[in-house]
Amino acid sequence: MRWVLMFVLVVAVAGCGGSKSSDKSSTVKVFSSKLGQILVDNKGRTLYLFEADKNGKSACSGSCAATWPPLTAASPSAGSGVDGGSLATTSRPGGTQQVTYHGHPLYTYSGDGPTSGSTKGEGLNTFGGAWYAVDGAGKAVKSTGSGNDMGGGNGGYGY
Repeated sequence: MRWVLMFVLVVAVAGCGGSKSSDKSSTVKVFSSKLGQILVDNKGRTLYLFEADKNGKSACSGSCAATWPPLTAASPSAGSGVDGGSLATTSRPGGTQQVTYHGHPLYTYSGDGPTSGSTKGEGLNTFGGAWYAVDGAGKAVKSTGSGNDMGGGNGGYGY
């Protein structure tokens, strides 16, 4: 019985990592993708902005943040191609610091998987707004046609 309790405790602790993309320090850099030059985190994950965010504050929490994990870091750093003066943080509920670039809170997309520069979230309209990869100038990359790598012109859902 004691080993079952230990197993449950180990599984519970392992699962407490949360859904946010977090490091004490995170490097944001420019990556060459099929969308052009886009921002990625230190693990190569594409960084997105959410058009519903206002005044540099995130409008994404709960199930939205589970799908679109905020990039959080106490002290983000600028990698290759990134303007360090435009990299900052903003407070999220609970006191975590979300990385911003040119005033846009940054997110990864849970559907991108482990592939560096995957852009499956590009142009999706979920949780009350559209999501776009961010370029080195801090602008939304709005591709013409099917920019994401999900296939098809409908976000890959086959409708």
